[in-house]
Amino acid sequence: MLSSSCSLTEIQRRIDEVKRFLSVTLSVANAHTVEFYTHDAWSRFMAVTPLEVLSTVSCCRDQQREPERNAAEQSRTTFGFCNETNRLVDTRELLQAAKTHSLPGLGVCMSRDELLQALRENRAESGAPPAAIGVELETDEFMNSKKSHEVQSMSEVVACLAQRCGVKQVIDVGSGKGYLSSFLSLQYGLRVYGIDSSSTNTHGAQERNRKLKKFSRAYQKHKAQRGAKHTPQDELAEAKPGIDGDVLNGDGEGIVPQEEEEEKELIGLSDVNPNPETEELYLSTLSVDVMQPTSPRVPPSQLTAEERERRKRENLERKAQSRTASAGVVFSPLTSYVTAETELRELINELEDAVMVGLHTCGDLAPSTLRMFAAKPELAAVCSVGCCYHLLSEEFDPAGQECSGGVCGFPLSQHLRGGSWFCGRNARMSACLALERVSLGQGIQMESLFYRAVLHVILRDHYSSFKSEKRVGNVYSKAKSFVDYVRRALRRLELDESKLSDSDIQDYHDTYTPRMDEMHAFNMLKVTLAPCIEGLILLDRLCYLKEQEDLPFSALVQLFDPLLSPRCYAVVGLKSSEDSR
Repeated sequence: MLSSSCSLTEIQRRIDEVKRFLSVTLSVANAHTVEFYTHDAWSRFMAVTPLEVLSTVSCCRDQQREPERNAAEQSRTTFGFCNETNRLVDTRELLQAAKTHSLPGLGVCMSRDELLQALRENRAESGAPPAAIGVELETDEFMNSKKSHEVQSMSEVVACLAQRCGVKQVIDVGSGKGYLSSFLSLQYGLRVYGIDSSSTNTHGAQERNRKLKKFSRAYQKHKAQRGAKHTPQDELAEAKPGIDGDVLNGDGEGIVPQEEEEEKELIGLSDVNPNPETEELYLSTLSVDVMQPTSPRVPPSQLTAEERERRKRENLERKAQSRTASAGVVFSPLTSYVTAETELRELINELEDAVMVGLHTCGDLAPSTLRMFAAKPELAAVCSVGCCYHLLSEEFDPAGQECSGGVCGFPLSQHLRGGSWFCGRNARMSACLALERVSLGQGIQMESLFYRAVLHVILRDHYSSFKSEKRVGNVYSKAKSFVDYVRRALRRLELDESKLSDSDIQDYHDTYTPRMDEMHAFNMLKVTLAPCIEGLILLDRLCYLKEQEDLPFSALVQLFDPLLSPRCYAVVGLKSSEDSR
């Protein structure tokens, strides 16, 4: 019998520990980098030098134990901050406390291997057969290394969850380009419904699905006909002329070959023996990217009547196609904006009991996924990996951020809601920072942040309006110097640049350059706090599942290598077999 690694009481206790730590340190994470110099953030929060912070961060990365401190020192500070001035006086104490209050330090997570072992042991005890595996695929043939790692790691977990629950359907929320959905269907024979709010993504996933169906038919035909007709060398030689370089390598944008040309390519491929080179050709059909960048999620209330009607018509057409489609269908992509109130049976006529999954679901979509799982009896299990914490809506944010439909993404659990806890947008944005990558010298572009903060000083000193509603984030990549950067930014903000000479602008740069280490050190502390803020958000989601009745198993599971995929934790939940029927 599967058992959760931590009880509800234990998770609540861990949440309280992280809350206490963040109640002292969250103001640092909420300090906006843009306002670093205009609000004099270093003097407000720090009673140590930038050099001390940077050197301590560097030497503490591999240190396991906190050095002993006498009683007098312990009484005057809390997590390194002076109890009287609320300024940082002991960097080492802060770093050690941050490590203790991150998810690894709290000891509340399962590893992926532990989860898989538990699911397989449970399946063996029940006498169920092992999970079915379809065509063996090498994902790195048609995905980058990050996506390949994510899809392979998560799909095996999802397949084991489906086998444990005795279901064959998967609902992939925020399915995007359909990589996870395609892999789950091809590798494990699952019936996958991919739901995405972007019709462009849905169309692209459908186009990839069409190509895979054609190749699947050709591949199956080859398996039935192969024999002594040709040698493998002859077959490969025949296949090569039928392969277009752009299609194989995914070089073209929006490439959709003509029907006749595509048929000829697939006929050529159908005579190839199933060897590693053949598989590469097969997998290359997945790499044709016919999609544009993902469009923002638009709530139904903001859609025009024409757009709502168009989406409804497209979904009805896809449903009709899926009812008559052959076994070669990879998955069914649908366009819909998903909330906790979404009626899945209105989207999926053939809906049976299913596993709900989400790979890097953005903002409020991750908590909505968990709410749907808890509320809908047809959902037997959930595996949710969230991202974009800065886009979460907060119920108790004093800034009054509006929640979609009156339901906010954070906090989710009654335990945190009872204390009216909030983080703040800047802190949630800090939670997206990747400590592991930054520790290896990756991730923070200090000069661009420095330029933006000094620009803010210029705007304060010389312009009556900061024009904060306009963004200048991509100006840095085009600028040749700080002067050029400021000129471009002022034009973007529609401000009179004639007020300042080049020498005036350069003087600002020269004045603040000696203080650049302050910003660097401050941002390193924000990076150090990032796992603690992310941990609170994820513990809140786990606590929500543990608060539900008749939910025998729920856990936080590290699915991915954080160096490859910084948002590496999944919230996993299982209902009892009776509840999911």
